Amino acid sequence: MGEVILTMKDIDKSFPGVHALKKVSLEVRRGEVHALMGENGAGKSTLMKILTGIYSKDSGQIIYEGKEVEFTHPREAQDAGIAIVHQELNMMQQLTVAQNIFIGREYMKGKIIDDKRMNEEAAKLFEKLNISIDPSQVMGDLTVGKQQMCEIAKAISKEVKVLVFDEPTAALTDSEINELFKIIRDLREKGIGIIYISHRMDEIKIITDRVTVMRDGEYVGTLISKDCTKDDIINMMVGRTIYEEPKSVSNVPDNAPVVLKVEHLQAGKMVQDISFELRKGEILGFSGLMGAGRTETARVIFGADKKQGGDIYVNGKKVEINSPQDAVKAGIGYLSEDRKRYGVVLDKTIAENTTMASLEKFVKGLFIDKKGEESTAQDYVERLNTKTPTVTTPTLSLSGGNQQKVVIAKWLVRDCDILIFDEPTRGIDVGAKSEIYHLMNELATSGKSIIMISSELPEILRMSDRVLVMCEGRKTAEIPIEKASQEVIMQAATVGM
Repeated sequence: MGEVILTMKDIDKSFPGVHALKKVSLEVRRGEVHALMGENGAGKSTLMKILTGIYSKDSGQIIYEGKEVEFTHPREAQDAGIAIVHQELNMMQQLTVAQNIFIGREYMKGKIIDDKRMNEEAAKLFEKLNISIDPSQVMGDLTVGKQQMCEIAKAISKEVKVLVFDEPTAALTDSEINELFKIIRDLREKGIGIIYISHRMDEIKIITDRVTVMRDGEYVGTLISKDCTKDDIINMMVGRTIYEEPKSVSNVPDNAPVVLKVEHLQAGKMVQDISFELRKGEILGFSGLMGAGRTETARVIFGADKKQGGDIYVNGKKVEINSPQDAVKAGIGYLSEDRKRYGVVLDKTIAENTTMASLEKFVKGLFIDKKGEESTAQDYVERLNTKTPTVTTPTLSLSGGNQQKVVIAKWLVRDCDILIFDEPTRGIDVGAKSEIYHLMNELATSGKSIIMISSELPEILRMSDRVLVMCEGRKTAEIPIEKASQEVIMQAATVGM
């Protein structure tokens, strides 16, 4: 590691009703990968938004390359060589990949945008990243994982001196993560200071040099990565030790009634002849590599995408699901992996999002019962331990983990008997993960039935009663939890690859 390139000292920031940062400090050196960790709501993203000019600080100092600075706009930070890869996707879905990467700094041919040149430059970036993405493809047609890789390419395309990664691997496959780590090591060798925000403990030991931990808006301490343990970091983050043991036996009796039966479901290349049953009180884990067809299967069941063949039965009765409204009427709720696009309306309040799927319950005559909405939302804020000053706070202001809790509350208010959780803990810290695990187990114990799609094998083994494995659009295995292991699942997830 080289000399100090960035020092944030005694940074303080308050919002109405929330003291978000209390005298927080952070130091980053040239050629260092510095992890920034803490539970959702600890203040990590707020600190980075102050660094990159999205928010202004109330007090404290930012010293960058030996000079005190304060960026009042993201463009000022970018021009100075500070860039951020955001946790939540910020791409324009209707534009091409290349247009997104060079937006605001387009190559021009006279007064006309030079799309050919941008495609060529984007292709060079992707070659460096060793990933296969067509620069002329429309962004909205890409998977979440590939959109995240485009965000990374966009940041790297600039002449950066400090690069912030906010949960960069949350939607990436193992091979994509390995490629990203190669890029990060290359950037480190070039003397770039990297701030790396992640909740994946295993990554911290692999890719970072130091770890700074925050809790409840305050600086807790800084550790040398190679000298600390996972438990050291967790204890600093949450003030307690969290153990998540794999489930060794199913909690569902063999004679539990079948609540959802899917037969020979077909929808293009990614959903080919899928059949399975879901029992009352069961958590059925859907495992497989990115692009295996798990999300596509869930979207067809929920009516978000059109099925081309097959039948769906709910409680023994055949149902026709042609839209999400049909699915909700049948008692099926869906928590999307991309909560920003499909889970919540960010500029609506927590109360409005919580009751969105059950609005008819809160309509009185021509008006919506706002007090009833807010009272119900408050109940779920307390039940899920959602960190927010009030239920009238815009959902946009919440951390990613707390936004996820609002999505969960929405479907709990709707009282769906079948819940599809698609990557329920993506981008969520260990403390919030534990809360969501306990909630899912409570729901299953109370008789709800859950399909849980997860790319994290420890999560699949921790939560599932049975594991259904997919590979390239097909079901390749159905494994009782008693016989499941990471090795068995991975063998089924790579059949024919």
